[in-house]
Amino acid sequence: MPVENSRFKGFYNHTVEERRALIAQAAGLEAEHVDALAAHGELDEAAASRMIENVIGTMSLPVGVATNFVIDGDHYVIPFCLEESSVVAAASNMAKRCLAKGGFRTQNDDPVMIGQLQMLDIDDISAASVAIMDAKSDLMAFCNDIPSRMISLGGGCKDIQIREISTLLGPMMIVHLLVDCRDAMGANAVNTMAERVAPKIEQLTGGRAHLRILSNLASHRLARVEATFTPEEMASNGDRESGLTVIEGILEAQAFAVSDPYRAATHNKGIMNAISSIALACGQDWRAIEAGCHAYTSLEHGQYTSMSTWTQNDEGDLVGSMVLPMAVGIVGGASKVHPAAKANLAILGVTSAQELAGIMLCGGLAQNLGALRALSTKGIQAGHMKLHAKNMAVSAGAVGEEIEILATRVQSHEGARTQSMVEAWLKEMRSQ
Repeated sequence: MPVENSRFKGFYNHTVEERRALIAQAAGLEAEHVDALAAHGELDEAAASRMIENVIGTMSLPVGVATNFVIDGDHYVIPFCLEESSVVAAASNMAKRCLAKGGFRTQNDDPVMIGQLQMLDIDDISAASVAIMDAKSDLMAFCNDIPSRMISLGGGCKDIQIREISTLLGPMMIVHLLVDCRDAMGANAVNTMAERVAPKIEQLTGGRAHLRILSNLASHRLARVEATFTPEEMASNGDRESGLTVIEGILEAQAFAVSDPYRAATHNKGIMNAISSIALACGQDWRAIEAGCHAYTSLEHGQYTSMSTWTQNDEGDLVGSMVLPMAVGIVGGASKVHPAAKANLAILGVTSAQELAGIMLCGGLAQNLGALRALSTKGIQAGHMKLHAKNMAVSAGAVGEEIEILATRVQSHEGARTQSMVEAWLKEMRSQ
């Protein structure tokens, strides 16, 4: 279950151990989840060696939690796993700024994935298509005639579709199996089903099944989010006129991202800062999610453009929305193997893959707005600089109290900030 309240006053002022204890209490974490987070999320070597080949070690990344999220009436604390500063703070800040109109609203499709069969050496694609459609019911029954928990829970092959595409080697017939994967991401189930049914489709068409694999463009598995932000919430001081000015700047920035792929790439990277970070924290295939989101955006609009939509309603409020494919799962894969991933899913308290998909999109929309608001007002560097200044100090070789002293000097410096400059400051400080 989600947490009762996602708002923690002064959360950033606590130590890491204190924050972990607060989240453990709020989310009702079990001891094993707390221990996994306290152990830096590390895998033991035996577990790591089962996940990939040629293992030589493991690597840690920070896990932070975004607060203030109210989604479909419930409070959530959302884990992010990434190395970039400002992302978690920006998402938390923007989530707090849409509470006047009830927070985020989501609506998600059934978890249907696509399995593709590339059919070659077919003389008459039209006749082959008719043969497959005539046998569709039998083919679907064959796909589903296997012992499977997914199928017993109502999943399985739900439809078969056929596409004819033009390629460098001439026309090809592509068969799509539409598979409801329930709470799994579904790659293994879909690939198994595609390989199993391939000989029967070859018999029906007289062709040759070449590639038999799922598509990461999960266009039947869409997640949707919408949120409304009042001008008062968008202002720094709660002033409506100031907020309207901020909204105007955000809409100008949005128009740039919609029309220019060069800007859209950076705009969408900010969205994926959140989506991929939540995916990584929860043991999801974030590379597949990234690929699907970028591909869907191009397919849906005919060119690469903004993943998000920002408009202003008749009341002057800023309205953000987003529709993206979200192929996620809460059963199988790393989400059930990696102890930190299990702990992060426990923090979310999700009970279905669709719920997780909606949460990830909310994080993406909040992070997108955080970047747009910063760019449209004080610039992006102000928010980045606080933590980055500490990173620069550590990179220069600072230790202990030196880190804070150097970081403060970096932040207060009005000119260009370079690593060599910080190193010179450290040398000067130590000489004194």
